[in-house]
Order: sequence, then structure tokens, then C-alpha cells
Amino acid sequence: MTEEAVVLDETIHQATRLRIMTLLVGQPETDRLAYGFIQKTLGLTGGNLTIHLRKLEDADYLATRKEFVGAKPRTWVQATPAGRRAFTEYLSALEKALNGQLHR
Repeated sequence: MTEEAVVLDETIHQATRLRIMTLLVGQPETDRLAYGFIQKTLGLTGGNLTIHLRKLEDADYLATRKEFVGAKPRTWVQATPAGRRAFTEYLSALEKALNGQLHR
């Protein structure tokens, strides 16, 4: 009997992107987080956060929306349904790997 190798989603597996997705997926599906909140919570520079958000957005794992709150611009970030599915699949694959099913 051959077992298939466990494959982790490299887009999510990168440490900073994993932290971002964990924050976003931890919110109800209709909720979004402010860019500044994510930046402060994770202790990231603006440039670093932007690069990781773009990578996740390119994978359709999150969506960003810019709008004005009063006269100030604000960027909102929200996990997409595809991102939530990918995160769930990632956790399932990680659990398999942790249970000794990872093949090298």
C-alpha cells in the first residue's frame, strides 16, 4: 500500500503569511480587518505586510478594499471563501504531517 506524500500549501506555509491567514480566518466570514491593525498586531513593516498581502491576494486567498473613513484612507483585508478553504486544507495536511504521515 502506497501512501501519498503530504503537500503543504507553500503560499500559506510561509511564516508571515500563515500568521496573516490565521488572523483573517479567525474572524467571522463577513468581518474584515484594517491593514493598520494587522501591521501592528504582527509587528510588520508596511512594505513587508504589503508584499505578503499581495502574494495572498494573487492566490485569491484574501481581498483588499480601500475606502475613505472621513478624510482618511483605510485599507481593509478579508479572507475569501477560497482562502478559508485553502487554510482548512492546509491545517488538515499539517495535521497529517504531524501524525507521522509526511514522506520525504
